[in-house]
Amino acid sequence: MTNQTHSSLSTREKVEKSMAKRRAAETRFRVYGMASILFGLLCLVVLFGDILSKGTSAFSQTVVKQTIMLDADYLGLTAQSTDKEIRRANFEGLIKKHLKKSYKPKGRKARRALYGMISAGAAWQLMEAVQADRELLDSELTIAMLADDAVDQWFKHDRDRGYNDQFSEFQLSVLNSWVESGDLYTRFNKLFFTNGDSREPELAGIHGAIKGTLLTLLVTFLLSFPIGVAAAIYLEEFAPRNRLTELVEININNLAAVPSITFGLLGLAIFINMFGVARSTPLVGGLVLTLMTLPTIIISGRAAIKAVPPSIREAAFGLGASKMQVVFHHVLPLALPGMLTGAIIGMAQALGETAPLLMIGMIAFVVDVPGFINDPSTVLPVQIFLWSDSPERAFMERTSGAIIVLLGFLIVMNTAAVWLRRRLERRW
Repeated sequence: MTNQTHSSLSTREKVEKSMAKRRAAETRFRVYGMASILFGLLCLVVLFGDILSKGTSAFSQTVVKQTIMLDADYLGLTAQSTDKEIRRANFEGLIKKHLKKSYKPKGRKARRALYGMISAGAAWQLMEAVQADRELLDSELTIAMLADDAVDQWFKHDRDRGYNDQFSEFQLSVLNSWVESGDLYTRFNKLFFTNGDSREPELAGIHGAIKGTLLTLLVTFLLSFPIGVAAAIYLEEFAPRNRLTELVEININNLAAVPSITFGLLGLAIFINMFGVARSTPLVGGLVLTLMTLPTIIISGRAAIKAVPPSIREAAFGLGASKMQVVFHHVLPLALPGMLTGAIIGMAQALGETAPLLMIGMIAFVVDVPGFINDPSTVLPVQIFLWSDSPERAFMERTSGAIIVLLGFLIVMNTAAVWLRRRLERRW
């Protein structure tokens, strides 16, 4: 009896030790999992924090308030001058004349340094003001002129740190006088959202890139969604089960994992070299992104069709419906929310692509805002790529600002996909 009790206790101790080891292993696994999640979240916080800290200043622009006499004789204008004559007037020279008179630089070098503190876009500001109201001629106009990108960076970042090496003593004296008088200040940078690309950082904007992106995504959606849905319906409902169908399905799944630059090479060979589609247009960009997003839409479309319960089909067949009626009147309406979700996810993937678009020439420097799908344009990811390669600090600031806008678009599109899925999905 004692031996049996001892044996029972020994077995119980072994089981308890084994359970203790299991619990310890489970606890370690949970700790490792939580540590991985926290590490991932920390990386995201660091990444987004760095982007926000560098990019938020791109949404403000430094300006210099000046009161300029719009000398009609110097400009060669009258109240009856046409817009064409106003565009030809020497507003840049008028600004230089005002600066020379107000700050009296000594020597040619000092004059050039003074003139360089004002952006080339200031002349356009004066021109637009006169075009809007010709009565301003021969009167004083107080206007907030755009400062040069070097002045902008100094005022927003370097001034408080004491970094003044990029300016001469004369320039610093002028800058400090502007700061003390309150004539140098920052305001919301609406040009960042209304201008196209520019060689001057203070004039560069993302309007052209945003419009090019929207036009490219429009072409992509109009082509990829109907083709992807039709392919998913055929493969899932009508295609015979044979080796050819299996080969097509395998290739579709493989295409979803192909590097995106491969689709750029394919678009370059087929659409541009073979069919002669113009480079660097939303049309050719949309065609290339259609090839890239089709596998995603087809796979998600087939999954949505499979999710429809067989009882729906059986009930429709039982009431005498044909195969086409069952598919298009019953299966497709129920599967469409899932297909739309997959399409939005595919569009979000296409929105962030750069490599395939570089292969078809959308890396070109395009100043004008595109009006239609056949106009030269660029897209937001490529614009970010171009600015990131520029040496000016102000372009680096605008790179982060454009990334913030791109992330905003991606968040909106993914949120829309989640909302559509929850709003329209049917639970069986």
